Amino acid sequence: MTIFTADICDEYSDKVQVLDAGYKNYGGVDNCQGEIITIKLDKNNSDLIKLLRDEDGSGKVVVVDVNQEYFAVVGENLMKFAHQNNYAGIIINGYVRDTFQISNIPVALFALDTCPRKYIPVTSGERELPLSFGGVDFVQGSYLYADTDGVIVTANKIV
Repeated sequence: MTIFTADICDEYSDKVQVLDAGYKNYGGVDNCQGEIITIKLDKNNSDLIKLLRDEDGSGKVVVVDVNQEYFAVVGENLMKFAHQNNYAGIIINGYVRDTFQISNIPVALFALDTCPRKYIPVTSGERELPLSFGGVDFVQGSYLYADTDGVIVTANKIV
């Protein structure tokens, strides 16, 4: 069964938050849905690497806040980890790279835009924090739906 964000918005308008315009899908699938896992980064993606590489992502979407810092936090290697561990998607308040290489990896990847550089010095991230960007509050354990029309969040799985 295919679920469309527009239909969810029509039927559950009082229960959805819609991510602002400007986020584009760079992944190899057009849609995703799943329970939200949150992580806040300080430019460097080492904690995100550990998450995607080492943890089962079945039924999960990772929401990453990097405060729109102009460094790529996801590229080909992280997308391969996400696919290998069954993550449905990644939403980034920031940038990605390796877009040619990741366009066929079957994980949704929504981000603001692209940037070829990454931040090399290792910094620590924080997990399971409530995040807020693009007009949406992302809370660990909430539910996310995304497709070609956009990204929406609900407190619980509704469809």
